[in-house]
Amino acid sequence: MRRAVCVLLALLCLLSLAGCGAGQTPEAAGDGVEGSMELQYAENFAVDFYGGGAALLTIRDGQRFLLLPAGASVPRGLEDVKQIPVPAEDIYLASSSAADLFLQADALNSVRFVSTKEGDWQIPELREAMEDESLLYAGKYSAPDYELLLTEGCACVVENTMILHSPATKERLEALGLPVLIEYSSYEPHPLGRVEWIRLWGLLTGHAEEADAFFESQCETFRSVEDLEKSGKTVAFFHLTPNGAVVVRRRADYVTRMIELAGAETAITDFPEDDSALSTVTIQMESFYAQARDADVLIYNSTVAGDVETMEQFLSLNPLLADFKAVKEGNVWCTELSMFQRSSAAAGMIRDIRAAVGGTDEALQYLHRIE
Repeated sequence: MRRAVCVLLALLCLLSLAGCGAGQTPEAAGDGVEGSMELQYAENFAVDFYGGGAALLTIRDGQRFLLLPAGASVPRGLEDVKQIPVPAEDIYLASSSAADLFLQADALNSVRFVSTKEGDWQIPELREAMEDESLLYAGKYSAPDYELLLTEGCACVVENTMILHSPATKERLEALGLPVLIEYSSYEPHPLGRVEWIRLWGLLTGHAEEADAFFESQCETFRSVEDLEKSGKTVAFFHLTPNGAVVVRRRADYVTRMIELAGAETAITDFPEDDSALSTVTIQMESFYAQARDADVLIYNSTVAGDVETMEQFLSLNPLLADFKAVKEGNVWCTELSMFQRSSAAAGMIRDIRAAVGGTDEALQYLHRIE
């Protein structure tokens, strides 16, 4: 009998050890985790789902938030995790790049405050929302209007990584009881990874189905070009500064990545030494001329420099541009003004670049030919 009891205790001990694998967190070791969000491209956030509707959001810098529907209980082991009631309402969207994703998820009505002024929006729906005051300007990310946020009932703050340069602002927002979620979509290595953050915003606002449907539509657009053969052509994406220098995208930047995914190669490969973390780099016209003169396609970035419609306007920027192969062959394009605020546009932009490389301007959304 005594030996049987000892054997039973040993078996129970082994079962206990087997159920607590080294890779499992306490909350994942049998406290109601029912699954995780299956991400296709995004690498900088993760979501684990618990029984009762609770979800644990983990972001790349170690941020953790418990997304908690009304009436749901807090899972064991997560009592100290910051909570965000969902669906979240009256959000202060200090990350302007996320606004388009909220819009495409049909969740803009969950946003009450933004950090971009009405005149700075290139997206018509955002301008209109500010005109009718369904969206309110609540100050820039580093100097929010705390009184407005409190009196109007802000419940949650979404920032981008710029807030890390203003830690006192983040601390004060949190001291006022506002959860501050820092999003890292701009750190995604794949352009579709940026777009997949829409699934997080959908979950946060109660629009998960709409967000998932939109993201799948973007994946379908991307799949329509992803398996096409490489074109062997080169593209130079740039704009000129008032003093005549040229701003180009770095090799690891997502615009360069979109050019590559569109089946082309960037013409700009030689950069000056620069230790900054910026996605762009400024080079002299001589360097740009040497690298891009024989590029098959030129794409001018109107988002920073202003729209260019005619070849006359384009050549007035610098007479040397007349020597470029793409100018002589009529393969010069300009981005639409809203392109960089359209964070949902990655798949469409890849498709448009592919069309430009092929010399067609049919049904383009984010580029137009300069003629």
